[in-house]
Amino acid sequence: MNRQKLALAVLLGIFVVALVASYYRMPRQKTVAKLTYTQGSRAEVKRPGTAQQPDDTKLHLDLLDREQPPFAGFRRNIFKPLFHEEAKLPGGQSSRPMAIPLPPPPPPLPPQPATPAQAIEQPTPLQQDMARFTFLGFLKKGALKIIFLSKDKDIFLVKKGDKLAGRYEVTSITDEALTIQVQGDGGEIVIPLTENRALSAPRS
Repeated sequence: MNRQKLALAVLLGIFVVALVASYYRMPRQKTVAKLTYTQGSRAEVKRPGTAQQPDDTKLHLDLLDREQPPFAGFRRNIFKPLFHEEAKLPGGQSSRPMAIPLPPPPPPLPPQPATPAQAIEQPTPLQQDMARFTFLGFLKKGALKIIFLSKDKDIFLVKKGDKLAGRYEVTSITDEALTIQVQGDGGEIVIPLTENRALSAPRS
């Protein structure tokens, strides 16, 4: 109970101090003995820097009697047309330069004779028959040597003494070449062997 009374007393003291301080800080209205501008009177406006200048509106007639100096600048006749006709020379000649005739073109060259096309050599029947076979490889079995040839997706095993295409007899087989003999001719033809390449017979 004593604590509550003490708290109320402290709050009351603070409130009184605040009232006194606000009273002294409150602005008060001041009065003057005489107003500068009374109600209903017009205030005089003063403009700075507007000093009265002497009136210089007199007509100076002596300036008219002076002799004006001649104009030394460039003059242009604005009424002159922008474009003018060409001046005609006496005798009806024009002022344009005369056109110089060009020399005649040289005569065309004579056509060159067409070179005859080289005759395309047609393969011989032997070359056509051998080109149908493709060398795939060979097999050695003792003294016997067999080569593998393919034709139209068929594989042929060829050894010495066999016939190719029914008319070419195999007379010799080495690692580098195949020797055949044409029936009824008697001559032998040596064909080089290249793996996965068609047989290329020379022109007989």
